[in-house]
Amino acid sequence: MDNMPGKHFATDAPSAAQAASIASPINFVLLSLLLLLVYLRLRQTPPQTLPKPSAPIVFRTFTPPTLLPYNGEIGMPVYLSVRGRVFDVTSGKNFYGPGGPYENFAGRDASRGLASGSFDEDMLTKNLHGPLDDLCDLDDDQKQALKDWEERFTEKYLVVGRLVPVGDEETSKE
Repeated sequence: MDNMPGKHFATDAPSAAQAASIASPINFVLLSLLLLLVYLRLRQTPPQTLPKPSAPIVFRTFTPPTLLPYNGEIGMPVYLSVRGRVFDVTSGKNFYGPGGPYENFAGRDASRGLASGSFDEDMLTKNLHGPLDDLCDLDDDQKQALKDWEERFTEKYLVVGRLVPVGDEETSKE
């Protein structure tokens, strides 16, 4: 009875054709996908880090000589002064930094040049240790132009300090 042709019993071993069907290419692909998903789920992920914050900007008092290094060279930020207020214009470095159309104003008091609409170096105060330009000789149109520039800078850039003449008693307090 055990050797009856055409009869299969539950204890019989699977045929070679049935065993080969388990090792099909599609099963290898599915097994590989399963292993990949398990790996991706269980692997260690590095902790996420936030980008480094920029250095805090502290409001300070500048004199013309202490403002001069802030001209965008050697990795320094770009500052300029308008009517005694010092603005950080580093985000506009293409305009105010080295090679920009307003580069003469970087690290300097730009008030007279902005009021006059002249970006020449002769608009800048030559004596950095002398008094600040009081701008008293500006006409009404120049005063309005300067006010417009100052408003534009106030809207767009941070005020990081104020400009005082060398020897001003308030600078010695820092």
